[in-house]
Amino acid sequence: MWLQIRMYLLLGVLFAIVYAVAVALLPGGSLFFYGILASFMLFIQYLIGPQMVRWSMGVREVSPQEAPELHRMVEELSEKAGIRKPKVGVSPRQIPNAFAYGNFLTGGHVCVTEGILRLLSREELRAVLGHEISHLKNRDVAVITALSVIPTVMWYVAWSTLWSGGGDRDRGNQAVMGIVAFILYFVTNLLVLYGSRIREYYADRGSVELGNAPHHLATALYKLVYGSARAPRESLKQMEGQRAFFLNDPSRAVTELRELKEVDLDLSGTIDRDELLALQSRRIVLSTGERLMELFSTHPNMVKRINHLSTLA
Repeated sequence: MWLQIRMYLLLGVLFAIVYAVAVALLPGGSLFFYGILASFMLFIQYLIGPQMVRWSMGVREVSPQEAPELHRMVEELSEKAGIRKPKVGVSPRQIPNAFAYGNFLTGGHVCVTEGILRLLSREELRAVLGHEISHLKNRDVAVITALSVIPTVMWYVAWSTLWSGGGDRDRGNQAVMGIVAFILYFVTNLLVLYGSRIREYYADRGSVELGNAPHHLATALYKLVYGSARAPRESLKQMEGQRAFFLNDPSRAVTELRELKEVDLDLSGTIDRDELLALQSRRIVLSTGERLMELFSTHPNMVKRINHLSTLA
């Protein structure tokens, strides 16, 4: 319920900003033009996005004969989620991760890397697949794309007003409008990133609702962080442009690994049920640097995320 409230509040704040800009800064027609332009650009991005992900990650669709266990889990989870079974793909990337993508033209796709198939147990992999199928069920890629229209509109407003002509008085007023629009672009972009973090919490909860134990998903996240922290920097660079789609942000893995070792009380390399329940009585306090890092990230702080899983245990 709290996740839903936060998403509704986020939508309310974003549309309130648009309304304020329409009333105070620009004639309605101008804002409408920028809205149409931004929507068109992001719609094109939404259409070609699946193909870009497929190309950049080298995804190869696999048949039920090639990966019978993977297909069985995806079919079972998608049936429980009440959605059409997505296509199943494997990426040759050795960094362990998984992602979901698609649109109304291509349909849903769930993909895993070769690295994750070697790293996780069956229960952990099922929990990961449940997370990705929950993304498809929630259609949150389309939601985030729609929300991204607002900061894009603010960028167009700032660009057009800061560089437009006119008399001295007009230029002064337009410069102020441009600065305000640029600040709003920055603020709304942070709000969209916040929405992206909320959708990860939603997908984690969705995986649990599909019958996966929270400690299996917590262990899977822990292992993904460990695998990414050990990966060569060149391999991480190959995945840089698509990290918003992943289960975790590989670029933050080294820092997150240090934090998660405090959760793994017996240093076994897993987070069992007792360790997860122990988090319920702990107060998670982030440093200023950690809070700033999360503020500019598409994914929640990993300790906070696993703490959220402890509330579902």
